[in-house]
Amino acid sequence: MPDAASRASTALLTDRYELTMLEAALRSGAGQRTCVFEVFSRRLTGGRRYGVVAGTGRFLDALEHFRFDDEALGWLSDNHVVDDPTLAWLAQYRFSGDIDGYAEGEPFFPGSPILTVQSTFAEAVLLETLALSIFNHDCAIAAAASRMTAASCERPCIEMGSRRTHEDAAVAAARAAYIAGFTATSNLEAGRRFAIPTTGTSAHAFTMVHDDEKAAFQAQLNSLGASTTLLVDTYDVEAAVRTAVDLAGPQLGAVRIDSGDLVELARQVRAQLDQLGARHTRIIVTSDLDEHAIAALAPAPVDGYGVGTALVTGSGLPTASLVYKLVARTDGVGPDAGWRSVTKASPGKIDHGGRKQAFRRHDARGVATAEVVRAVRAPSENNLPDDGGGRPLLTPLVRGGEIVGREPLDAARERHARARAELPPAALRLQPGGPALDTIFID
Repeated sequence: MPDAASRASTALLTDRYELTMLEAALRSGAGQRTCVFEVFSRRLTGGRRYGVVAGTGRFLDALEHFRFDDEALGWLSDNHVVDDPTLAWLAQYRFSGDIDGYAEGEPFFPGSPILTVQSTFAEAVLLETLALSIFNHDCAIAAAASRMTAASCERPCIEMGSRRTHEDAAVAAARAAYIAGFTATSNLEAGRRFAIPTTGTSAHAFTMVHDDEKAAFQAQLNSLGASTTLLVDTYDVEAAVRTAVDLAGPQLGAVRIDSGDLVELARQVRAQLDQLGARHTRIIVTSDLDEHAIAALAPAPVDGYGVGTALVTGSGLPTASLVYKLVARTDGVGPDAGWRSVTKASPGKIDHGGRKQAFRRHDARGVATAEVVRAVRAPSENNLPDDGGGRPLLTPLVRGGEIVGREPLDAARERHARARAELPPAALRLQPGGPALDTIFID
């Protein structure tokens, strides 16, 4: 359910040109034409092999509160953004159309219509900036997180990037990372809002504020118990590990290493812990990890990873390069108006017009082989079956303005694990390359 903060109006989380287009379209009459907009990417950023849909739940929450209240209308009026007839129209605005989308957690590929919005032009055009700001951020984080969890060889990954991004982006990033396989977050607001498990113990400052490392460790153990994680690289790692086991005994939960040659230190610490009888004490590593560093740590005796900066910045690719484009419209207004496919044809930006349905085809072993995107002739054909037996990807999210597609966050998380497991092995390569699946467009 939306939290208290999300119940405020989201209507001004948009660009001015959405409203200036609205005003002109209302004047010309084109604003009442039924239209279809699609969210898709023309290419995957950074040579990644697949994208990950994330942000759907946040978008639905934002859509529910996309209302122009008195404060928003007053500001628009005072700043002469639109004329009085448009203000009157906005005062009554409630999205009344239909929205379909790829289920959250699904991989996507170039041309995948991950969100389809059908309504009047006036209603649908206002959602462009809202949809893109949410999906571009969350899909970018989820794509990076998926690469990290795939590289981790099933060792748990913890999201801990709140101090490296905007405070609201930190909460959204934790949610997207959880969908893509992260097991916990350091962010308490993400824990409260989305029921994501939270974790955290201490920083180097906690050790340094005490007279010595022994006093710091003892204070933490007194407070959190022997199952806690002790940070052992403030001064001398070998001495710290010895002190930690002396104080906590072999039941010490974990030690954390945050600097240095992580592979070599992990090996040394594992040998020392085993020698001291702490064979079940886990080793957690942090320190500016990304998917490549995690992959390099695969042979090391590491039990988990804490990831911050690289995760919340999309591992250097903070946007999914998604666009929101008009792909179909009616020639007029009313039930008898015929449909017309429309598309932008600028150099380097040639798209596929028309409303579409999407399917993922698999071979006999269940491995995905292609993304099939088929044109549909009219809205009534939305559930057109795929002749090739593929799995339908678009699911109902909004019908007649009513949200019908909310689901628990764990459902998206489980879906991502299943869908990623269906991809061919090449999808998990970290080096830049082409999409793991070809997108086949069928008119």
